[in-house]
Amino acid sequence: MSTASEKTELRNRYRFERHERYLDHSFSYLATSTEFAKVSNIASYISYADEPSTKELNAALLKSGKTLYLPRISGDELQWVKWNGEGKDLAPSKFSKKIFEPVGSAISDKSVIELVVVPALRIDRSGYRLGQGGGFYDRALAAMNVWSIGLIHPDEISSEDLPREEFDIPLNAAATPDLLLRFKN
Repeated sequence: MSTASEKTELRNRYRFERHERYLDHSFSYLATSTEFAKVSNIASYISYADEPSTKELNAALLKSGKTLYLPRISGDELQWVKWNGEGKDLAPSKFSKKIFEPVGSAISDKSVIELVVVPALRIDRSGYRLGQGGGFYDRALAAMNVWSIGLIHPDEISSEDLPREEFDIPLNAAATPDLLLRFKN
């Protein structure tokens, strides 16, 4: 079985498992963690469906005076748009009406972003993640020099290595609602 096929099979299994046991949790505690506290410009995302909720984390970051950027898909890349927390500044994605993206002009200088919050279905103990497929975050992280953290539900840290391809980028940390796990990578 190819690595791509193995990833597709795991995505389907993990989505099903997540849906079966989904609980809403808060990740707002991250706003006061060392890595978040020392930066000013943070990229996050708007969670949907069974993903770990970013609502309270995004609100806490904005309340603490951070500048928040959200991703928007453009071709094969992610663009980053400054967001002030208002729902009127979001619109459904071209790919799915369930996914909301920011409206407005994208920033031209991605180097202002110092930390990126990344969605994940699973993360292994080396920091490699299994995302939704498409490679948008791996391409974005490869082009940025930032500290990255994936949000997952409890029990979504994999004790076994996830399948990897040459373009997969490891994260610096993973967060569950009550645990921040930093990786040595």
